[in-house]
Amino acid sequence: MNTKEKFEHFKGLHIPGNPILLYNVWNAGSAGVLVESGATALATGSKPLAIAQGYPDGEVIPFDQLITTVQQITNAVDVPVSIDFEGGYAKADNVLLAENTVRLVTTGIVGVNFEDQIIGGEGVFDIDTQVVRVATVHSAANDVGAPLFINARTDLFLKEKDKSKHASLMEEAKIRARAYQEAGADGFFAPGLYNLELIADLCQSLDLPVNIIKHPAASSRQELANSGVGRISYGPFAYQALMNTFRERASELFKG
Repeated sequence: MNTKEKFEHFKGLHIPGNPILLYNVWNAGSAGVLVESGATALATGSKPLAIAQGYPDGEVIPFDQLITTVQQITNAVDVPVSIDFEGGYAKADNVLLAENTVRLVTTGIVGVNFEDQIIGGEGVFDIDTQVVRVATVHSAANDVGAPLFINARTDLFLKEKDKSKHASLMEEAKIRARAYQEAGADGFFAPGLYNLELIADLCQSLDLPVNIIKHPAASSRQELANSGVGRISYGPFAYQALMNTFRERASELFKG
């Protein structure tokens, strides 16, 4: 598939009620294993990708190194690849954000997660500011003829640890989703939201496919599908499980 075909295939897999499953990868090796296992599309998670390279999460990994890793992934597989772009590695600099977007799409990716939290700061960008940021990513990709599925992420739920307060955030989440869609977003990502009733409400209220993280202790994949979710991702949990097994076996080997 060429890039346009990969984009169309990837976009078409976002079906509410029959969601695309993205078991997040972190390097070319894990990408290859997943494709061999039957995955028809791939996505990275920022945390496992950064940790696998020796960095903490949160845009600490140098952007040049991220580009190198992403290029290795796209070179290794012939399926659509979406990258966790975090906040664009640009803080509030929209010129740099556009430049980084162009660099990223030239690796052959067809999608990004793009979040509204302020990396290294407090809270989330106000809606008007984030709308401009989403539009900047959308326009930068369009300007170089690169089709790009923007999975616009809100961190409203992730930052509110008291889940009993999540219902009170729903109206703002919906407003953000619609505003991001008008700015060029193709999907809406709500990490930290696990209440099935709220998830169903969000899915029914939007024209965008909704992305939910499958937490190991939360709702089942089928329950999320039945709620209308269009995309299920597994965040850092696959990497964490693998490292836990690696740690256990290493401990058995060296500690006896």
